[in-house]
Amino acid sequence: MVEATPNFEILGYATSGEHALAAVEELEPDLVLLDIRMPGIDGIETAARLHSSRPEVIVVLISIEEPPNLPRGTGSCGAAAVIRKQDFGPALIRQLWSVHGHST
Repeated sequence: MVEATPNFEILGYATSGEHALAAVEELEPDLVLLDIRMPGIDGIETAARLHSSRPEVIVVLISIEEPPNLPRGTGSCGAAAVIRKQDFGPALIRQLWSVHGHST
């Protein structure tokens, strides 16, 4: 979806929460998309750590789960939004970017 969104590019991928934290330090992205369920530390904990160490980075959690079934902590981890994978697309990426004070 990111590649299909004009003016956005993928800087990297991570296969675990720990890998995501290291990748953010190395690549310095403006936007990070995290799956809630990841190996190692989950997306919620990863988002909390990113929010603490790099508050300028917009973190978006993505899940296949419906809101009532989401794990605890999604609302307090510092993520800008929690999005269902089914709803995720270029228009939503641009909307999130716009809402959080950035423009392309």
